[in-house]
Amino acid sequence: MQGLVQALDDLAQRQAAISCGALARQSNIPGPGSIAKLAAALEATMAEDAAQGRPLRAALCHARLAGDLPADGYFETAQALGRFDGSNRDQHVQSEPALLYKRQSGPSAC
Repeated sequence: MQGLVQALDDLAQRQAAISCGALARQSNIPGPGSIAKLAAALEATMAEDAAQGRPLRAALCHARLAGDLPADGYFETAQALGRFDGSNRDQHVQSEPALLYKRQSGPSAC
């Protein structure tokens, strides 16, 4: 999961998004079933982010068949974590990355 976390942090730093397939390859998640493995790992990062009060880094990963949105599982998990009210997916997927980008460009702790 370390490769996934690093990839998501790099994406946030660059203010970029990525497809699930590309993220699985970049994170060196082996197949078969790499997308299912990625989904499980993304859900784990979502739980960690929510517990730490951070924006959801998984919002940077878009499903191939969902346009510029994450897969349905992302929204189900975000709702279960109390981070999405189920009303407007587009708005949520704009707000979470915006929070990530703001966090990345904020003052340095060093």
